[in-house]
Amino acid sequence: MRTLIKNIPHHAENTVTVKGFVESVRNLKHVQFLTIRDGSGALQIVNEKSPINEENTSIINSLTEGSAASFTGKVCISPKVKLGGVELQLQSIKLYSLAKSPLPISKDSSLEKKIDNRAVSLRDPAQRLVYQVQTSMITAMNEFWADNDFTIMFSPKIMGTASESGAEVFKIDYFGRDAYLAQSPQFYKQMGVAGGIEKYAEIGPVFRADPSSTPRHNSEFISVDMEVAWIDGHEDIMDLEERFLTHIFERVASAHGKTISKEFGIDITVPKQPFPRITLQEGREILQQKGHFIEENDDLDPAGEKLLGQHFMEAHGHDFVFVTEYPSSVRAFYHMRSENNPMVTKSFDLLYKGTEITTGAQREHRLDILMSQAEEKGLSEAHLQHYFNTFLYGCPPHGGLGLGLGRLLSGMLGQRGITPVTFLPRTMTRITP
Repeated sequence: MRTLIKNIPHHAENTVTVKGFVESVRNLKHVQFLTIRDGSGALQIVNEKSPINEENTSIINSLTEGSAASFTGKVCISPKVKLGGVELQLQSIKLYSLAKSPLPISKDSSLEKKIDNRAVSLRDPAQRLVYQVQTSMITAMNEFWADNDFTIMFSPKIMGTASESGAEVFKIDYFGRDAYLAQSPQFYKQMGVAGGIEKYAEIGPVFRADPSSTPRHNSEFISVDMEVAWIDGHEDIMDLEERFLTHIFERVASAHGKTISKEFGIDITVPKQPFPRITLQEGREILQQKGHFIEENDDLDPAGEKLLGQHFMEAHGHDFVFVTEYPSSVRAFYHMRSENNPMVTKSFDLLYKGTEITTGAQREHRLDILMSQAEEKGLSEAHLQHYFNTFLYGCPPHGGLGLGLGRLLSGMLGQRGITPVTFLPRTMTRITP
């Protein structure tokens, strides 16, 4: 039976079997030292050279860095051993796979080279930690959804018509017909709400043919979506996201806080509620004082987001800030507009450490107004007929959000962009491996 390396200290003086990758071999005159690593940690293995151990000695002499093997031996507590004060006195080896030498990358290799050699770079504990944290984040999301009566749904990613405006979509051949990869589950979320799914949750890939080559953009990424019925306003959705993110941070801090601090030099701080909230106009005024100008009907640019993030960390000690009341000119046609000012939407963005991670809004549920706003944006009724049909038979007031998982994970671990926290990124220049 296999024993994980992290559990070795509980088996002092017992014989166990561990399995992992060889990290190093030191071949001295009378003894051999190996360091091996599995997904839970690293361990030193000692082989005394003697006629009895001749077969083990021969196998160890053949081992290369990265070779996969199992090692059976006696667990010995030894304060002199740097790797946790414990080592394995070797009895037998089983070699599964001999690695080609040398390995194609080192710790100092470029990110691009590490992605080209993912089967090797993932063995780095820091790299594996990224996906362990991601796993805890998703676990926390599912806990939150279960505790708050959400229904988890999975919308199709192949669509017969281009979603939303039809811009920046990937067109594919679908059995001789044109089809498109989904930019968002937005229309399907609203269909669920109209069908009585009062709290809709989804996590899955979305696709954007956005010709942007920036650290915050990938052509395929994971979106976390929620849509909630019977809301009184978009503030309800912001309140929801505050609770949602706080629960995620609590779980990650508890499960990985010390390891993240060791590997990335980042302290995971659970955000305080409520998060700061400002209107876009208030954001413009803050930026203007810093010498950065945003035109009246323009969205925030990345530089503006970064400056606002810095301002709220310095002034309020908070990594998050909601920005509300975006003009209708920069928002989707289905965002509800303010009764007092139809040029302003009941929408928001959430900035985390100066990067937009979420867009959300109250949706327009009244079909006549929805169709009018689509026409105003130059969208044809025929193109959106299936979407409009959702609202023919009654629909409650509702709203929701879309959260970029990679952007949240990247900010949490202090990484530059989403590529370092994406298993196999898809960008303008990368579609392999």
